[in-house]
Amino acid sequence: MSTSPSIRPSAEPDSIGLLEALQSTPARRYLSERPIPEHVLWDVLDAATRGPTGGNRQAWGWVVVTDPAIKEQVAQWYREGWQRAYGPRREEVLGAAPSDTGLSPAAYRATEHLADHIQEAPVWVIPVLRNAADSQDPRLGASIYGAVQQLTLAARAHGLGSTLTSFHVAHEEELRTLLGLPADALSMALIPLGYPARGRWAQPKRQPVEAVVHWNTWGEVRPRE
Repeated sequence: MSTSPSIRPSAEPDSIGLLEALQSTPARRYLSERPIPEHVLWDVLDAATRGPTGGNRQAWGWVVVTDPAIKEQVAQWYREGWQRAYGPRREEVLGAAPSDTGLSPAAYRATEHLADHIQEAPVWVIPVLRNAADSQDPRLGASIYGAVQQLTLAARAHGLGSTLTSFHVAHEEELRTLLGLPADALSMALIPLGYPARGRWAQPKRQPVEAVVHWNTWGEVRPRE
């Protein structure tokens, strides 16, 4: 079977099946400093740009950050956001009983580790959406988050860990200046990419699908066959 000239096969990506990848791509927050080959990064970014975009407007940009000075500055803002959101809850979360909802002790420690070491991830990708800076549309992210998911799945195929995070957002204006973003643009996430340093690919703990799916009207449930 011939390959379309517009699609270059990735350099030996993992042959994992799509459904398996969808079910076993948790956030990976322990990332090594091992460099990511540029051709792998291009493959991952190309997969992101094939994602859904409302009206095919493609009003996005993907800022790839590898500059240590930029990462150090943003990491400081990121840690501020982390401390505000989760720092005071450390003892509460680490002492909590096991649950399928909320932040588990293991996830808390991983999230804390990322906050302390995010600048060490070799590559960050910051998805940026145009005409979004002053938007009040609560569904704005629909124009880019599907593409972000494709980025994380493509990263998975190449053995790269990632997580979608946004603790930097209290410094959006400073970030816009630092990255030279257009005045109408908004950063929609910060995605550190790297080869996992620890942990494994596994199904995240979730509530049973039967408990959260409603048929035709809210509250109408049925057993899974």
